[in-house]
Amino acid sequence: MHIAVILPRWVGDAVMATPLLRALTSHFGSRARITGVMRPVVADTLDGTGWLDGHVFYDRHGRNAEHHFGAAARALRRDRPDIALVLPNSLSSAALAFAGSARRRVGHAGHRRRWLLTDVVRPQRDEAIVPPPVAFMEIAEAIGVPPGPLDMELAVEPGIQARGDEILAGLFPGRGGPLVVLNDNSSNGTARTWGIDNHAALARWLVERMPDVRVLVHCGPADREQARAVVDRAECPAVRSLADVIDLPLGLSKAVYARADAAVTSDSGPRHIAAGFGVPTVALLGPTDPRSGRSDPGRCVEIRRDLSCSPCDRGECPLRHHDCMRLIGVEEVGAATLAALGRHHR
Repeated sequence: MHIAVILPRWVGDAVMATPLLRALTSHFGSRARITGVMRPVVADTLDGTGWLDGHVFYDRHGRNAEHHFGAAARALRRDRPDIALVLPNSLSSAALAFAGSARRRVGHAGHRRRWLLTDVVRPQRDEAIVPPPVAFMEIAEAIGVPPGPLDMELAVEPGIQARGDEILAGLFPGRGGPLVVLNDNSSNGTARTWGIDNHAALARWLVERMPDVRVLVHCGPADREQARAVVDRAECPAVRSLADVIDLPLGLSKAVYARADAAVTSDSGPRHIAAGFGVPTVALLGPTDPRSGRSDPGRCVEIRRDLSCSPCDRGECPLRHHDCMRLIGVEEVGAATLAALGRHHR
């Protein structure tokens, strides 16, 4: 049997699909061949887990025409799936399963796509927003997969982990205290950011209370300047960043989080990468609904302000005051981070 899983396009959502992939592999074993339909960055995210037997790259917004809708549909038709599990709740993802000639097309209703699906999954909860790991598992259950644990799970290839360890050793020579990773990046606009000054103040606050702590400012290729600015304003040898690392593949981010003792992050992909390695996390939530990204409630403390304008789920603050993030205090986040470090060591 051939099962194609059309995965979410965002890294965080893809991590929240790992319980489903694990459950599929556990249930079907060698009786099924599982193909991931996904963006290349999602393939990098899942690299090392071993749950997928093959892939079809699909990125309808990407520059590579070989990853666009038509090419992905043709690739699916060449190796026609018996079942396509459609995880994103979008019209285009259901249309891809249809155009790819999957015999069964299983997914939730919405976005006028019922006619594209052979099996419409009814939500098992009455809530308006169901956490993605739960919603994804409902789709797997529709084809007979028993519900399993909802813990996120990621892996790092040994060579990449060794490179990550080498970089950490170079950034913090002679220091071996707890590693706290800070992340303020989001590909969805500035509304989710807490700011350079706040992160620098948090780093100093942590170092004052734990002199042996190592504070690493995480960044991607597009966020190097912000990361450098946090380090410059913190003015402390215990605070370093990835900004001057020449190559910043996603695998390196995974290697860093695999070694973290605690993480502080905006509601973005790194939050879920931390969850994939069981890292106690403090998530700073502003414009997003907490239920839409709740991947690890047992190890994640959510800090947010209950405002009349939040959650608005906008990339930029429509009122321009940014209060949902601005009103989160450094000491509150610092205390939550120390508590997260305590949970890690227990």
